[in-house]
Amino acid sequence: LKVDTSGVIAIIFAQSIILFPATLASFIPNQGFQALASIFTRGGFWYYMVYGLLIVFFCYFYTAIVFNPIDVAENMKKHGGFVPGVRPGTQTADYLDFVMTRITLAGALFIMCIAVMPDAIMASFRVPYLVASFFGGTGVLITVGVMLDTMKQIESHLLMRHYDGFMKSGQMKGRR
Repeated sequence: LKVDTSGVIAIIFAQSIILFPATLASFIPNQGFQALASIFTRGGFWYYMVYGLLIVFFCYFYTAIVFNPIDVAENMKKHGGFVPGVRPGTQTADYLDFVMTRITLAGALFIMCIAVMPDAIMASFRVPYLVASFFGGTGVLITVGVMLDTMKQIESHLLMRHYDGFMKSGQMKGRR
């Protein structure tokens, strides 16, 4: 079970939704749209509040679409796998759904912090936004994900050729 099933998708969806009023206001010269767009400008309280809630919502939404606990429980049952202390079948599916709901909350809060970090750096240290966004946010998530996947592939190739592996301390832990 992954802590962050949605990855960068939740941030992308949240940004597209929160930028929609400003886009609409740029096309329609109406005072109501202009007022709505000014509420959701970067750096405002409502921008961060709605942006964070949208990220959490889309983390849960994407996880609900991608992760099917019934299929996972059935596959575990077919291949002889089990969760200790939980009966196979529907009870395992319920348990996996229970655990995934809790894990997704932690992952969604982490993703929310990562997404807001460039704005916090920009506001706190008076760093230009391009520099702050380079060292934080989705760029860090993508970079770390690609690095972990690359190291995992190198590890599997080395182990396949009967070498000790890439890391001296044993198996690499990362995305699965």
